[in-house]
Amino acid sequence: MTSTSSTSAHEPAVHEPSAREPAVHDAPPPGGRGADPAGGAGGAPAGSPPRNGLASSAAGALATLALLVLVPYAHPSLSRLRLLTPLPEGEGLVVVPAPAPVASIGETTLVTETTEQAELRQPEEVALPAAAAELVPAAVASEGKPPRPIEDPSGKAMTPFFRALAAVERKVPGSIARISYFGDSIVASDFVTATLRRKLQKRFGDAGHGFMLMANAWPGYFHNDVVRLAVPGWQVSRVVGPFAKDGLYGLGGVSFRSQGAGVFSRFATAETGSYGRAVSRFAVDYLKHPEGGRMEIKIDGETREMIDTRAGETSSAIATYDVPDGPHALEVRAHGPGVRAFGVWMERDTPGVVLDAIGIQGCRIRFLDKSDDAHFAEQLRARNPSLTVFHYGMNESEDGELFPLDQVESTMKAVLEQVTAALPASSCMLVGPMDRADKKGEVYRSRPVIPKLAAIQRRVAAQVGCGYFDTFGAMGGSGSMGVWVQRGLGGADLAHPSGAGAEVIGRWLYLALMEAYEAWKASAAAGQP
Repeated sequence: MTSTSSTSAHEPAVHEPSAREPAVHDAPPPGGRGADPAGGAGGAPAGSPPRNGLASSAAGALATLALLVLVPYAHPSLSRLRLLTPLPEGEGLVVVPAPAPVASIGETTLVTETTEQAELRQPEEVALPAAAAELVPAAVASEGKPPRPIEDPSGKAMTPFFRALAAVERKVPGSIARISYFGDSIVASDFVTATLRRKLQKRFGDAGHGFMLMANAWPGYFHNDVVRLAVPGWQVSRVVGPFAKDGLYGLGGVSFRSQGAGVFSRFATAETGSYGRAVSRFAVDYLKHPEGGRMEIKIDGETREMIDTRAGETSSAIATYDVPDGPHALEVRAHGPGVRAFGVWMERDTPGVVLDAIGIQGCRIRFLDKSDDAHFAEQLRARNPSLTVFHYGMNESEDGELFPLDQVESTMKAVLEQVTAALPASSCMLVGPMDRADKKGEVYRSRPVIPKLAAIQRRVAAQVGCGYFDTFGAMGGSGSMGVWVQRGLGGADLAHPSGAGAEVIGRWLYLALMEAYEAWKASAAAGQP
């Protein structure tokens, strides 16, 4: 890995199927194509009168074909059926899905407003399907032993996080157990992470919601237990494309830039529920650079600061604003072009847990290397989590083995080594992939690549010194996604969990972490290292 450029990820090539059909050759009649078994020319019986070609069946067929070709020109409503008129660019009689765009350097404009999206909200109490208890009893257990433990061959991968939890549990002033949880679309929608965040905060205390992007960089981006709003108009570059030329994406893998005055984003405490109802501190993560513009920071509707982001050299910056602990709202408003911002985090001055849900739709773990190495390390250190979690595999399973698995392993290891080098005093953990299936008729078949990806993640976690949770094994291994779908825990795409399934995985992670934490506390009390 380099400090000034990103390693290019070689994506599997997409090959269009061949349109060529095998040629069809008419077979000659016995005795040769022009032979006349009765001795006449052209197949006519000897002595018969000459045949009029215009009255033949072939001529009739040609006349019918000509009529069918000409009919669409008789009325405008049939214009799309005209064969002799070129169709407008991009149109066709058969609608074929366009190929996925090739990611390139540049930006795209967010045209959709970021709103509360109440339909995506995960209830605090999720009623699991009764059918799940029949076949997956471990899925409905809210307390007790998890179906799989946190694997830690070193015996010390989770120690820094558990020390932070212990300080929080003792209510040490200023103590926070902070988790930065990276992942793909499951995390982007705050599935799994919402359950884990709530359960940890219920036991150890709510120290704030954590990090959020400036706006919805994807339609399904969502955060529970917070109120977010952003108007359309932000220009974005993302680690999944289009790419930023300088490789600066902040903590969340997305760079937001204002085109002009008026674009803004707002973040506020939750108005309902048991979590996220108070904040003591806002932090705005942004970029100073030579083409920077001015941005206004408002808190509870009042201007707190006007920041000029123009600077002679490019550098990350974080503006922090303390408020009395309670309900508050922060707004970031651009007053011209050139404002580049990455996100906002919300925390409290009370011992507890914070969980940053850093989900990137369509992301593979290797895509994190699209970020400039020094910049990403700086962002990680600024956030200073006690635990980083990496929950990937969904999109790697979509690649199958078109992206070589040895490169999946090497790039994964390189990213994790970069993170552990930036955060040597923190813990790290990988959450393995879910089972994924294809359905043919009434039969569900797991994709063969899933156990291979799980084995790679387990091996890399051990090599780098991270913990590992085996989601695939916890679900039941090969064939389990079919069961999950039938029992209401799997999504219709046979790849994602349903809302209930996400609740189950979040519970399992919580139980596995608490099991390991209690074992660590017992060892510490006994004086063991």
